[in-house]
This record gives sequence, C-alpha cells and structure tokens, in this order.
Amino acid sequence: MSVEMNKPVPRPGILDIAAYVPGKEHAPGVARVFKLSSNETPFGASPKAIAAMHTAIEHLERYPDGQAKELRQAIADVHGLNPSNILCGNGSDELLALLCHIYLGAGDEGIVTEHGFLIYKIQIMAAGATPITVKEKDCTVDVDAILAAVTDKTRIVFIANPANPTGTYVPVSEIRRLQAGLPKHVILVLDAAYAEYVRRNDYEAGLELVSSNANVVMTRTFSKIYGLAALRVGWMYAPVDIVDALNRVRGPFNMNAAAIAAGAAAMRDQAFTEKAVAFNLHWIEKVTKELEAIGLTVTPSVANFVLIHFPDVDGKRAAEADDFLTSRGYIVRAVRAYGFPNSLRMSIGTEEANIGVIDALTEFMGRKA
Repeated sequence: MSVEMNKPVPRPGILDIAAYVPGKEHAPGVARVFKLSSNETPFGASPKAIAAMHTAIEHLERYPDGQAKELRQAIADVHGLNPSNILCGNGSDELLALLCHIYLGAGDEGIVTEHGFLIYKIQIMAAGATPITVKEKDCTVDVDAILAAVTDKTRIVFIANPANPTGTYVPVSEIRRLQAGLPKHVILVLDAAYAEYVRRNDYEAGLELVSSNANVVMTRTFSKIYGLAALRVGWMYAPVDIVDALNRVRGPFNMNAAAIAAGAAAMRDQAFTEKAVAFNLHWIEKVTKELEAIGLTVTPSVANFVLIHFPDVDGKRAAEADDFLTSRGYIVRAVRAYGFPNSLRMSIGTEEANIGVIDALTEFMGRKA
C-alpha cells in the first residue's frame, strides 16, 4: 500500500548528511579581526591575476569559454601536462562531487580516512553510496588500514595529501604502494590542495601516478596559495576516459570568465607563488616552535596551517582557547567535527597575525587552569 506524502521528500540518505560548516569569519564586538580559520593566503592574489580578472569582466554579457582553454593551457604549460587530461571546475569541490556522482551509486562504498576532508563523506552519501572511514596513525593516512578496508563494493578512495586539518603527508612511495594494492577499477583520488606548499624530497602531488595509471585522479585548487578562493577555481588531472565521463555531466559553463582569466594569470605568475612559499616555510617553523615552547603540542605540518593540541581530553580547554582568541580578534578553526575535540587549527597569516596568536596563547596558557 502506497503512503501519500504531503510535501516533497528527499531520497533516502540525504537528510542523514551533516552539512559542511565552514570556518567562522566574525568576532562580534571586536574592531579588528584576523581570519585564520580557512587557510587563506596572507599574500592575496597575484596582481597579474587581478588585472586579468578586471579585463575579463569588461564583457559580462558574453558566456565564458565552456572548455576553459586558456586556463587548461596555462596549467599544462607550467606543469608540463597534456591539456586533454585536465578538467577545470568551480573549485575542486565541484570535481570531487562529480567523481562521486558519476562513479558511485547505491550499494557502492567510498573509503575516507579518520580525519579526512569532510566533503568526501558528504559527496559519497549524496551519491547514494556508503562512506567507509578508516583509522589514521599518528594523524597520518595509514595505507595498510585503507587496503584492509577494501571490499568488492569499493569504488573510490579519497586521500588528501597533504591532509587537512592535520598538515601531514604520505610519501610518494606509500602512495604508489596504495595504488598498486587497489583493484584496477577502484579510483584513487589524490586531493593535493596544499601541494604547492610542500618542500619535501619524498613528496609527489600525483602527476606521475596519473600519467602511468588508468585509475588515479589528482585534484588541485586555486583557493589556497594562489589566493583565488572568492572566484572558485579548481582543476583535475586524470586519465582521458575519466575526464570524458565528467565532461558529459558537468555544467556547460561551470566556470565564469573572471575565474578562468585570473586562474590562468595566477598559474603563470610562479614568482609570486614562490614568495608565498618562502614566507610560509619561515612562519610555520616559527609558529610551531613558539607554541611548543608554551606547552602546546603541534602536529608537524607541511601545509599553510598548524593543528594545535591542548593538554586536556574533553576539549574544554580548546574551546576556552578558541573563545579567548576570538575575543582578541584572532579567528581560528575548531576541528571537533574532524575528530579533534581538544585541538584548534590555525592558518599561517600575516606576521602581525601570527605574532598576535602566539602572544595571546602564551597569555592563555599562563593563566591558572
């Protein structure tokens, strides 16, 4: 017997999804605010990218290039890639979502890691599939745990490398071992949103693995080091068959003209990017050292943020520290939803912001418990 419904109802599973909550932006009653909750670059965007954007918006009446050829060619030139293997999107989030909606369905499983980016789980569930969460080891992706979780229902594996919110990374030798251990029909997605910041000899973002395998995809973003978060620019390097599948489903004009132009200019301005890398390397080392000196534990990070652990088990001290920092205009990220109830994530900001957080936490930790 059918049940009469008196309003539209989402298909089963949608209302079980916990909506993504971005980092907070405001500190009520505080005159000056330093936002360090979303891993945005303190350098802003390249002046060349800004100029390209202004030129693009002189013709708002025109549709953008549905193939984003200018942007794809810039990416291909800088990284030495074939443009046919590149797909650009409205942020890498769109590309991650498309992968799930095209390659997952009811009865399928997608593997994520314990502290992985929350969007993975959201999009797996949105596609009607089941997310399988595996434990990490010392805040780092555990390849053996992933391989042990693979079943005949597994269709996709998501790895953020470097990881957010931990800032840790998996060496390329382990990524290769993971790929070799997966069934050939399972897609390994390497989310390398913070790859530009990494300066480690044993790290590889995923370009070589994609080039030599039919089941590896790498995604990247312009929201971090390139400073184009407001324009939503992402890209994917993947086998042509996967690019073709996504092209059949994505919106015909999924990127706006300003994003395409600014992204291409930003990609070609590598000198600007290198300045941001040098600044970040200096300050992530200094911030880590200073915070550890006042009794906090900091997970070693190769990205543009640090995960700060407070000396308690219930998260009360971290929450108090968050409120304390906010009252002084320093907005960081609570990461309870990522499995860290007693921790906060701090983006590396300007020199003034970094020093301010160090001083504020020094004061906070010096108070009586």
